[in-house]
Amino acid sequence: MPILRSITRVCLRVSGALLGLGLLGYLVLRAGPGAVWRQVHEVGWGLALIILLGGLSQLLRTCAWRKTFTCDIRGLSWSRSLGIQLASDACGQLGIAGKVLGDAIRISLFGSTVPLANGISACAIDGGLHTLTAALVTVLGIIAALLLAPLSGRWRVDGLLLIVVLSTLVVLGGVAVARRWQLMGHAARAIGRWRRLHNWISGKQSIIDSAEHNLLAFPREAPAAFWAILTLNLLWHAMAVLEVYLILRFMGARIAVVGAFVLEGFTKVINLVGALTPGNLGTYEGGNMLIVKMFAVTGSGGLALALCRRARAAFWAGVGAICMMVMKRPEVRGLSSPAELASRFGVKLQD
Repeated sequence: MPILRSITRVCLRVSGALLGLGLLGYLVLRAGPGAVWRQVHEVGWGLALIILLGGLSQLLRTCAWRKTFTCDIRGLSWSRSLGIQLASDACGQLGIAGKVLGDAIRISLFGSTVPLANGISACAIDGGLHTLTAALVTVLGIIAALLLAPLSGRWRVDGLLLIVVLSTLVVLGGVAVARRWQLMGHAARAIGRWRRLHNWISGKQSIIDSAEHNLLAFPREAPAAFWAILTLNLLWHAMAVLEVYLILRFMGARIAVVGAFVLEGFTKVINLVGALTPGNLGTYEGGNMLIVKMFAVTGSGGLALALCRRARAAFWAGVGAICMMVMKRPEVRGLSSPAELASRFGVKLQD
């Protein structure tokens, strides 16, 4: 049965990836390969600048998660920290399972310099605060779209509903941190009552409780680091807005910084919707083709925007893969390989 489940998971992921590639190919054909190539060609040397900005964004993320540690990390050098961040982010390009696996790989690459419990807590704090700031940027972007963009009535209704949902989650997250409510732990227990998931949830419950406890206690125990992390994450999102603005300007589109901010807000919604698709293939490009029309940009321009951003992500993912191969000497106490760490998060490396 375990082998059958593994084969089923692999087949589903391969099928999802093939469907995504098929959708991407269809979008290219519909937009016109020549038109898309002209748009990408107009970016030209600007793509090198976009890749450089991507590297600066990785530095911001590295600085942010280094501040999540409550233990001594003087033995963890900055160069190794950056390599670990790049390796983790490379896995994160594969969707939700990739993000979980990326955190497992990150923890394994700490080696003996960081205790296992502190490594898990740091990943939970970093992921939680990054998600919180992403939701905040999304809400502000959609609000700006409702105020500035010429949206139809249906778009406005959907936008308002999305604002209500995301705002509720942001407020609930803020109140949970202030009141120290263990929402994730209680939710996991409720889900664990389902027989099919009981054993899986039970094995992860202690990790969930510990990570959430550290996340809720962090703002009070290290307030300066907490606000510094929020600031760095907001700067990371600002770099993403700048990336959108520069690519579209290189392509000759007349768009203001506020417009780029709106597009980035909707892009985060696309990433959320397509998170279950391996690499968000097809859905990411199709979503970009749709949302750029709010600012009179052609569908080929939206597709070129998505491809340029994907090229930047692919470049740094390749660097991350190289870093992972160089540093793959796990020394975490009690665990001998990233596979064992990944299994604690419910992901297998061979998948």
